[in-house]
Amino acid sequence: MKNILLIEDDQIINDNLSLLLSLSGYNVLSCNNGQSGVEIALRENPNLILCGTQIPILDGYAVINILGNNPKTSDIPFIFINGPSEPETQRKGMNLGADDFLIRPINNTDLLDSISRRLAKSESLKQKTLINLNQENGFAKNERPLLANHKTATHLVTDEHEKQHLKKKHTLYSIGQRTSFLYYVEKGKIKEFLISEEGKELITGIYSEGDYFGYTEILLETNYKRSSKVIEDATLCLIHKQEFLQKVNTHPATAQFFIKLLSNQVVENGEILINMAYHSLRKKVASAIIRITDKFKDTFDNKKFIDICRDDLASIVGAPQESVIRTLKEFKSEKLIDVIDNGRIVILDEQKLKIQLLSVLIFLNISAYL
Repeated sequence: MKNILLIEDDQIINDNLSLLLSLSGYNVLSCNNGQSGVEIALRENPNLILCGTQIPILDGYAVINILGNNPKTSDIPFIFINGPSEPETQRKGMNLGADDFLIRPINNTDLLDSISRRLAKSESLKQKTLINLNQENGFAKNERPLLANHKTATHLVTDEHEKQHLKKKHTLYSIGQRTSFLYYVEKGKIKEFLISEEGKELITGIYSEGDYFGYTEILLETNYKRSSKVIEDATLCLIHKQEFLQKVNTHPATAQFFIKLLSNQVVENGEILINMAYHSLRKKVASAIIRITDKFKDTFDNKKFIDICRDDLASIVGAPQESVIRTLKEFKSEKLIDVIDNGRIVILDEQKLKIQLLSVLIFLNISAYL
């Protein structure tokens, strides 16, 4: 079922369109202001967005500008729904990247037809891109998919590559060590981290099955700027850096893929820094739990969970372990989470946990709008 995000502050129109879309077989995510719309789009990654132009907090033009400049959401089809307007108003929306601009009162058939066409076109482009990438010259027949967030992009790892089977707490590399390999996670979990002058650890990256890591320093031609350690028994494929650089330099699809990974990393790190600087402890802990569950995608009894030691969780949050534990107890008493099996955190009410988060998207993206 396709997810459609509806951003419209007129409650009657919002309710009517939500009903129409639901009856037409779509799952509707609705809100009544631009800030909430941007939050939902970044969190839920909908298949298509319907948005009014004159909506509160952030208007429709700010919404499309912010989402269009974010690698996570730039490819989502975007349709404006608006009252009678001048041609230049429509032109402004289309110049910002809108796929269609519908004027109210909207004919239901026209709306559903536009949605259907945009979704079909989006799916077709994705399939063509996948086919083109898979047909790219220079890859061996026995190569397996290159994955990022579990989405197939191109090929790089082969069955001939060296594998390492590593136990929990094994140090993979340390700050200042020379780079030798690009790492691909077949199984297990890895963390990258920095150590402050006071000896406090701050986790800057977490990786699980299907992820690549270690490419930043190779591309920058520097020694490792962070340390890395196994946090769950892991199996890694090792790709020598010279082989990786040769593929990046000779295969555009591989280069584009890692450019996208780097772009996503920049956006995510910016959000993490703002979160650490401005959010309350409750919001920091809630944000860390959501981010880890979305990353690892582990489930227990049909519920999401994370299996991570309290030291590592505190390092991700950027707060003392005692404070994090106290906040987890609060969340447990509020039935947002449960703690079982030697500290495993099970998510009981993900929606209420997400409500703990406070958007800082305006701080991250307002410069693009202005």
